[in-house]
Amino acid sequence: MAEAPLPQTLSRFYWFSRVDDRAETLIAQNKHVAAALEEHKRRGVELAVRARIIAMSVIGIMVLFLTPWPDVLYYEALVVLFILIGLAQRRYARVGTSRAELALLFCDLLLMTVIAGVPNPFAAQDLPATFHFQFEIHKYFFVLLAMATLAYSWRTIFAVGTWTTMLWLSVAVIIWFNSTPDPAIEAALLELYGGIEVYAAFLDPTRMVWDQRIQEAVVFLMCAFILGISVRRFNHLLMAQATAERERTNLARYFSPNVVEQLSGNDEPLKQVRTQNIAVLFVDIVGFTTFAAQRSPEDVIKVLRDFHARMENEVFRHNGTLDKFLGDGLMATFGTPVTSDRDAANALACARSMIDTMTVWNAERAEAGEPEIRASVGVHYGPAVLGDIGGEQRLEYAVIGNTVNVASRLEALTRPLGARLLASADLIDRARSECGSEEGILEALDPLEPQSVRGVPDPVPVWALR
Repeated sequence: MAEAPLPQTLSRFYWFSRVDDRAETLIAQNKHVAAALEEHKRRGVELAVRARIIAMSVIGIMVLFLTPWPDVLYYEALVVLFILIGLAQRRYARVGTSRAELALLFCDLLLMTVIAGVPNPFAAQDLPATFHFQFEIHKYFFVLLAMATLAYSWRTIFAVGTWTTMLWLSVAVIIWFNSTPDPAIEAALLELYGGIEVYAAFLDPTRMVWDQRIQEAVVFLMCAFILGISVRRFNHLLMAQATAERERTNLARYFSPNVVEQLSGNDEPLKQVRTQNIAVLFVDIVGFTTFAAQRSPEDVIKVLRDFHARMENEVFRHNGTLDKFLGDGLMATFGTPVTSDRDAANALACARSMIDTMTVWNAERAEAGEPEIRASVGVHYGPAVLGDIGGEQRLEYAVIGNTVNVASRLEALTRPLGARLLASADLIDRARSECGSEEGILEALDPLEPQSVRGVPDPVPVWALR
């Protein structure tokens, strides 16, 4: 068959590493899908960077009015750093694994951790680090986690979740190790809250509230892993869907829509090498070499496209399979990949419809002042070998055997016999048994003397439509 290999049944979804390996394999096999995914990510990152610049600019302006001098210098510097990191991420962002992008994400997390754990060095009041660390700044890490999903990589999201948890708890340990609780503050709070130690410990600015810090870390890690698994499944679903659509498109190039629908759910008939009775049809333009010699290349290609489109439509309309284009002709089969109870009748009906289509097309060409184009058709019915052929890089679904050769040579015999259609008696007998004569499928077909066909020891009885 033609260019692309026919599809194989898509593997079912497997959990964790097998799923990701399958998704990466699909990306490698489908460069167009990978390019589309890359483009969508690039647009997403561009949008995120613009949003970051706008948000940071608004914050930078806001702190000018809300923060006294020189405290504001610290926050303005942080705003500039966040914008610079975003601009760098726009440059290095891509689908898959990017060490530079991961490093920049780590810089985002590290900078946010510094903001949470390090008091403003320009502040007039020297506040304890434990007090500064208690502010609810941890929720802003979820913004960075959401931005990490733009990487379309579960590894990136897992990394953000793990790094954030490690940084957050590490800073908490460092602050706790270097802090000294103030007994006076603790005593005052205990007296204020009637000796309730939980209240006093929670509100003591010199103590580390470990329950709260651990909850923040665990909840963030859980969210990161859930998001990572979701992105992982989304990537696999996207690649599988794109591959299935590509394979379905390839099928639609060769098979009629009803056969495509069948093969989309089960491609086992394509894998089995077997022999079965089928009908084979060849159609060709008569005298095309002479015609092409008198026309420009553009005119020749246009005629071929118009001819192939009309013939292809008739093949599919009669439930046939387009096996291959042959320059100024094509080969079609009926009964592949699975047989039906009307294969010979469909082939004969298709051949007659092709002749009728040529009549209509030539009428249109005559109105446009174009010369007539004549086509000839040969049809035969018999056993053929079906199966995949080719190497590891490319497979083709092939129909092989003497039935194919006889159909091709019957089409060539139409010229000396002055016929538009030649059908073997085997095909006529089979078509008659399938549908009888009530449909008029044999109308205007006349039996001829048996014809000598190269490769066949005995003359072949044929029927002709002139």
